[in-house]
Amino acid sequence: MISAQAAPAAGAKTRGPGAYGGFATRWALLASVAGGLALFAAFPPVNAWPLAVAGPALLVLALTGRSLRASFGCGLVFGLALFVPLLSWLVNEAWYAWVALAAALALIFAVLCIGQRLLLRLRFWPAAVAGWWVAAEGVRDRWPYPFPWGRLGMSQSVAPDVRWVAIGGVPFLSFLVALTGAMIARVVLIRGGARLGAAVAAVVTIGLVLAGGLLPVDPTGGAPTAPVAAIQGNVPRARNLSQQLNDTEVTQNHAAATSELGAQVKAGREAAPDLVIWPENATGLDPYDYPFIYALLAGAVAAIDRPILVGEVLQNPQLNVGQLWVPGRGPTTFYAKRQLVPFGEYIPFRGLISKFSSLPSLQPVNFTPGRKAVVFDVGKIKLGDVICYEVGFDDLVRSEVNAGANLLAVQSNDADFEIDGQLGETGQQTAMARIRAIESDRAVVYASTTGESSIIAPDGALIEHSGIWQRAILDAPVPLVSYRTLADRVGAWPEYVIIALTVLALGWAVLLPARRKRTGTSKGAGSPEGAGSPGRGTAGSLSRNGTETEPPRGAPEPI
Repeated sequence: MISAQAAPAAGAKTRGPGAYGGFATRWALLASVAGGLALFAAFPPVNAWPLAVAGPALLVLALTGRSLRASFGCGLVFGLALFVPLLSWLVNEAWYAWVALAAALALIFAVLCIGQRLLLRLRFWPAAVAGWWVAAEGVRDRWPYPFPWGRLGMSQSVAPDVRWVAIGGVPFLSFLVALTGAMIARVVLIRGGARLGAAVAAVVTIGLVLAGGLLPVDPTGGAPTAPVAAIQGNVPRARNLSQQLNDTEVTQNHAAATSELGAQVKAGREAAPDLVIWPENATGLDPYDYPFIYALLAGAVAAIDRPILVGEVLQNPQLNVGQLWVPGRGPTTFYAKRQLVPFGEYIPFRGLISKFSSLPSLQPVNFTPGRKAVVFDVGKIKLGDVICYEVGFDDLVRSEVNAGANLLAVQSNDADFEIDGQLGETGQQTAMARIRAIESDRAVVYASTTGESSIIAPDGALIEHSGIWQRAILDAPVPLVSYRTLADRVGAWPEYVIIALTVLALGWAVLLPARRKRTGTSKGAGSPEGAGSPGRGTAGSLSRNGTETEPPRGAPEPI
């Protein structure tokens, strides 16, 4: 049972863990751990999407009444509880890479939690907290190294509210999920007769957010269709990365599966696809430098007699590309991956890290990033491509659609992260691909070396999908939609507006104690610190050194 300390008598000093108007510190830390774990469980492989709202709700309860230093501690505990299990698949690369990335993301999250604590001073704090989540995710998406994992909106790939992404993108969906959690926390914090009104407001908020499932954002009726295929050739499954990523064998596997599909087409057992898509790193050897690889690819194209988008590594400069091979012509246009994986495709601080780690030896030469969107013209198919990690970045996917793509491909190589049998990375990227389909109302072909490969409808439904660690051929007709959703038309503006308003709110929250001191007013009833009766606060305000001052005389008991 959670206990709370009564407010001190008039003139008494505020001491002890419960004197700030919130839970005792031990309970606040426990709430932080529970919130981080709940948010982790909202993502694949658990995929319990309703738990996403529990993360923001429990974080509010943990931060209410905390000092700035204690807020940092709660944020750090929450971040570790989220990112350590969420990114556990990184242990297949290197345990220290997993620990370092999870710790870095948790540390950034903890620093930003100080801002959320300040926002809790405001009357309109539920909206401010929702904006804080968008701003915090915006920081983590861009600095110091882009890594957009763990975004609230990305946990909702199979939830009714996911259709909101077609209106305002993933940041807007994150805002709605966080707002729902904050409104639930408000019900817990408010005392007395006002709780009924808070409960009604929370129910209305939940209803409006879930009503996103009724939005008419998938008008694909009448759109032309085209048959497409995805090849999952599989790779040698070995505990040793160098054995697993045997470039020649990987390419042979994909060529053999494509030849098998070609034989089925010639026998009339399968319809001929207009386009075949191979995954990222289907060949890690530059076909221009290795005649044997070139011959394998040319033979696969001849066997199916259709264009193939091949995931390749090209040299001089080193590029991670999807290149279109056309019957009778060979290799043509390619798309080069623009958002490279830090510490994977390029090594920051290479000289420093090489002094204590062998990690730089896994990538001796940094890849060179591409610079632009590319749309492949294959008859009536206008294909936009993103490669693996890039599916997490709003602007990259949007740029392909806005460049004219009516079909999207995601080429991925998940083998590195599945050596010990974990499916987290595979499931998380597949969920992102499903959200991208809904966001842009485009069919998505997700091709992976080891699975789970999928052909995804514009409404996010799985048309076909494979298992893992097996050869698979996916072949299905998909709609080719040409119109752009509101999310693609407005671009990043919803995120920018939400962040700008949150920054203004934070500035107001910082100045609020000084203003109250000048005017002699107490905290508002709408803030967590003033939850209870109007005009009375449950805790004092933050002083300049970040500590809490004594609560006003007659304040209600802290929650």
